Amino acid sequence: MEMESFCSEVVAVQRMDYSVMEALVVEMALVAGICLSYPMFKVIASVGVAALAAYAVFKELIFEPKEYKIFGKALERVQNDSQVRVRIGSPVTGYGSESRNRSARQRIPNRTWTDEDGIEHVEVNFYIRGPHGAGKVFSEMFKDKVDRQWKFTCLIVEIKSRSPAQLMLESYVPA
Repeated sequence: MEMESFCSEVVAVQRMDYSVMEALVVEMALVAGICLSYPMFKVIASVGVAALAAYAVFKELIFEPKEYKIFGKALERVQNDSQVRVRIGSPVTGYGSESRNRSARQRIPNRTWTDEDGIEHVEVNFYIRGPHGAGKVFSEMFKDKVDRQWKFTCLIVEIKSRSPAQLMLESYVPA
């Protein structure tokens, strides 16, 4: 009898050892999976951050934002206007704000919105300077639904030099 109880105890211990070993193996596999997935997560997260940075740079450098397109069109229109050239001289340069900070001069204050008809509008304000004076430009353009081109709603130049004046170079109300 003693032998039978001893054998049953040995079998019970062996079964317990197998279940403990199974639990250890499962736990080790989970830990190994976590250990392997954590570096993989870091790699995937790093690639994601790099992709976002590349997209932002690509978008800024390759695709010109609409406010800069509007600024360029308005500045070109102002530079080609004879009234402006007579009052502040030529060449006329445009910049974002009256500041010694180069970054501030390059930022063009703007506002973008869509009206109730679904027409996109962009408003930009910037400063101009010529050899004989300076001024401020207020410009608003909308994207025409028919030909998908930007058109002026208004373009006003406020001259702040010898003879201050306010010139309305463009005025248009879409139908």
